[in-house]
Amino acid sequence: MNIIIIGCGRVGRTLAERLNADGNDVTVVDTSAAKVKTITNRCDIMGVVGNGATHTVQREAGIETADLLIAVTNSDELNLLCCVVAKKEGRCRTIARVKNPDYSKDAPYLKEQLGLAMVINPEYAAAEEIARVLRFPAAINIEPFAKGKVELVKFRLPKDSPLINLTVKEMAMRYRPNLLVCTIERGEEAYIANGDSRFEARDVISVVATPKNANEFFAKIDYKGRSVKTALVVGGGVITHYLCHILERSGVQLKIVEKDLKICEELSAQWPKYDVIHGDGSDRELLLEEGLQNTGAFVALANLDEENILLSVYAKSVGCKKLITKINRIDYDHVLDQLNLDTTICPKNITSDIILRYVRAMKNTVGSNVETLYNVIQDKVEASEFIVKEGSPIAGKPLAELKFKPNVLIACITRGQDVIIPRGQDVIQAGDTVVVVAKQLGLQDVTDVLK
Repeated sequence: MNIIIIGCGRVGRTLAERLNADGNDVTVVDTSAAKVKTITNRCDIMGVVGNGATHTVQREAGIETADLLIAVTNSDELNLLCCVVAKKEGRCRTIARVKNPDYSKDAPYLKEQLGLAMVINPEYAAAEEIARVLRFPAAINIEPFAKGKVELVKFRLPKDSPLINLTVKEMAMRYRPNLLVCTIERGEEAYIANGDSRFEARDVISVVATPKNANEFFAKIDYKGRSVKTALVVGGGVITHYLCHILERSGVQLKIVEKDLKICEELSAQWPKYDVIHGDGSDRELLLEEGLQNTGAFVALANLDEENILLSVYAKSVGCKKLITKINRIDYDHVLDQLNLDTTICPKNITSDIILRYVRAMKNTVGSNVETLYNVIQDKVEASEFIVKEGSPIAGKPLAELKFKPNVLIACITRGQDVIIPRGQDVIQAGDTVVVVAKQLGLQDVTDVLK
C-alpha cells in the first residue's frame, strides 16, 4: 500500500518504522527537514519537507496514487485540514489524530461529514487502558478482544506464588482453569508457552480468558486482584479529564493533584465528585498528606516522563501497591523494566497499534482480516484478532491436524456469544473470531500461522 504520514513526531516515526517493516510504501511529510531526514535515513523511505495541509506538498508526496493518508501532527486542526485536502486531491482513505476533548465529542460527526476512515484519540485510549487496570490492579496490562468478551491479562508472579516450579500442564491439572497461558517473559527472554513451560518467580505471564474466568483463576491461586476504590493522580491534563469521565459511575474515588490553578478549577467544576488538590505533585510531603501510602493506586500523568518515573519510584518506596506510569518515550523500555513500575501507559504506542491494525485490515483480501492488534511484548510478541471467512484453509479441521508455524498459538475462538479456549479437537468455523499470539510480527492474515 502507498501510505503518506504527515507529522514526524514520535507517533509518526513509530508508524513509519512499523508500516515500512510491514512492506508498505511510506512517504513522510513534516515542516522540519531534520525530522524528515532522521526518519528517511533510518527506514529508507521517501520524505517531503513542507506543510502537509497544502495541495502542492501533498501532490509532491504522491497523494494522487496514495491508498491512505495519516495525519498525526501536534495540531488537531491541521490534521483535520490535511484530511480534507487529501479527500479533494486524491481518492485515498484518511485518518486524523484528534486530542482536544472538545473535538472528541464531535468525533462521529467529523468522521461522517469529512469522510474520515478514522478519528483516533490517543489520550482517550490511554485513559480506557488505565481504567481497565484499576478494575484489576494486579495486572500489568489488560487488553480486550472480541468486543470485550475476552481479555489478555498480563501479570507478574510473586515469589510466593503456588504456580512456581509448576509446568503449564501441571497447573492446568491442579487448578482446572478455563483459560490459556500465552507467553512467559523472563528477564530479556520471551517465550510462547506450551504444556512443558515451567513457571519461575518474577516471571511475567500473559493469559487469555473471559473476565469472569480470569477472576476465578486468580482467586484459586490467591492472587490479589480486587478493583481499587481510591486512586491518587498527579497531573490534571487531557488523560485525567477522560479518566474522570470513564470512571464517573465506577465507584473509584479519584484524588487529583495539579499545580495549574486554572486546570484545577476546570476539573472541580466539571467533576465535583472528585477531590482536586492545587499543589505541586512532585512535593513528597504533599503526596503523603493526601494519602499516598494508603491509596489503592498511584497514577503518574505529569507532562514529563522523568517526573512520572521518579514519582512512581517514590510511591513504590513508601509502600504504594499499584503504580500506573505514563511514558511518552519508548526508547528505554529495557531500563524501565528494571524498575518494576507495574503498568506503563504509552499513548503513542496505543495510537500506532490502532492505526497499524486498520492498515493490515485494509491490505487483507483473503481468508480473514485483522480486527484487533496488541503488542504483548514490545517488538517480540503480538496478539492479533481475525475474523475467519468462508473458504479459509484454517477452518473445518481440528486444530491438532493443522500444521502451524513454530511460536504460534491459537489463544481463543469466539463464536457468537460463546468463548472457546481451544484444545486440539476444537474446529474453527467460518465467521469465528480467532485470537492468535505469535512471535512472528506483522501477521496479515490468519492463514499466515500455517506452514
